[in-house]
Amino acid sequence: MSRRITIDPITRLEGHGKIEIFLDDKGDVDRAFLQIPELRGFEQFVVGRPVEEMPRITPRICGVCPTAHHMAATKTVDAVFHVEPTPTARKIRELIYNTFMMEDHILHFFFLGGPDFVVGPQAPAAERNILGVIGKVGLEIGGKVIRVRRECREIINYLAGKVIHPVCGLPGGVSKGLDEEHRVQFLETAKFAVEFAQFALKIFNDVVLKNKEYVDIVVGDIYKIKTYYMGLVDEKNRVNFYDGDVRVVTPEGKEFVKFKPKDYLEVIAEHVEPWSYIKFPFLKKVGWKGFIEGENSGVYRVAPLARLNASDGMATPLAQKEHDRMFETLGGKPVHNTLAFHWARLIEALQAAETMVQLLEDKSITDTNIRNIPTATPTEGIGIVEAPRGTLIHHYKTDEKGIVTEANLIVATVNNSAAINMSIEKAAKAFIKGGNVSEGLLNMAEMAFRSYDPCHACGTHALPGDMPLVINIYDKDGELIKKLKR
Repeated sequence: MSRRITIDPITRLEGHGKIEIFLDDKGDVDRAFLQIPELRGFEQFVVGRPVEEMPRITPRICGVCPTAHHMAATKTVDAVFHVEPTPTARKIRELIYNTFMMEDHILHFFFLGGPDFVVGPQAPAAERNILGVIGKVGLEIGGKVIRVRRECREIINYLAGKVIHPVCGLPGGVSKGLDEEHRVQFLETAKFAVEFAQFALKIFNDVVLKNKEYVDIVVGDIYKIKTYYMGLVDEKNRVNFYDGDVRVVTPEGKEFVKFKPKDYLEVIAEHVEPWSYIKFPFLKKVGWKGFIEGENSGVYRVAPLARLNASDGMATPLAQKEHDRMFETLGGKPVHNTLAFHWARLIEALQAAETMVQLLEDKSITDTNIRNIPTATPTEGIGIVEAPRGTLIHHYKTDEKGIVTEANLIVATVNNSAAINMSIEKAAKAFIKGGNVSEGLLNMAEMAFRSYDPCHACGTHALPGDMPLVINIYDKDGELIKKLKR
């Protein structure tokens, strides 16, 4: 029997999960799995609810990315009632959503993913956090991080009603408009957000890209897998977070398929494994071939790096310059290096901030026509947005009274679930040799999933929600020889 290492729970992510690592007789990694042991339930208990309640129910899936679920649900409810939002309502939705993308990406970079490379991947665990990042980059920068997130969240709070669980989305529009006074105020925040996103990219350049040891890890093979990539694009195939067609490219960067949200079931299917409640989506036309990479595998990836790979570029000028610099530095498109998700995330934050400025400089956003009242009989609808963590799909069916009879949610992290498992196993095999297991090496394995900014709260739900940290180490006979507990 092989030795077994359990990391439970994995840290600096949203939701709950554990990593099981199995070693052979030499102490090398034989297999590694990301296991999500909690049961997912939202698709079932929304059945029987009025569909217009979905934009207020589904944000409860996750307190970190509720705006993504709120906006996906709102777009889905539009489709169910066969109604389009007014032009002003769409602008307000896009303003809320780009503001959310900006502050959420900054949250991940500085609080969750950043400590690994700003402080150091094998730095003491007590230092790999936001306090360690501030200690490295300075208190003044810490203050700017807090300021930009606070001011962005003030915009969301004002327009969406709540930051944590928005309530503004209605079929055909939004519940609150924007007046001139707040437009001017929020425009100043948007301009600061652009400056801060550029500043964050400078930190990445100075702290990460000038650190040869880390760059070698980024561009090396340990954190590299070749997959298909998926993301929303506009009519010019540029990255779009709120709307558009879904584009998939091959591991070589060629367009594989581009489809309307309503056609997602023709492209995506879901595989299940007995050891996890997370599903494993794959491309139907390729088929499920297991946890393998390459063009013959149906595994695809979503989220920042995938969106950039799946597009022809960014939709705003400053972000486009950074996009070009990243791909030039990393050898061209597509980039398969998983740790480059962090770089792509900051480029997306810049596009979101630039889009905030564009929307707020348009005075028509203060128009009072913010809703088209639906008149058609509700039936079925599909809505897709790009959550910070990737492509998010909501699909509802109702009866003639608008009561939900069926719901399907393919959340962003679930789209990445197969690739996350593959990334973890590849990193574990590279770092754990001859039974040499340290906390720092285990963190290097965890870095493989942290790049994806996974949100397992979105895919799984459990009570009571506590998170004890236990690492069990077994000998070759399966006997527990050491237990590390937080």
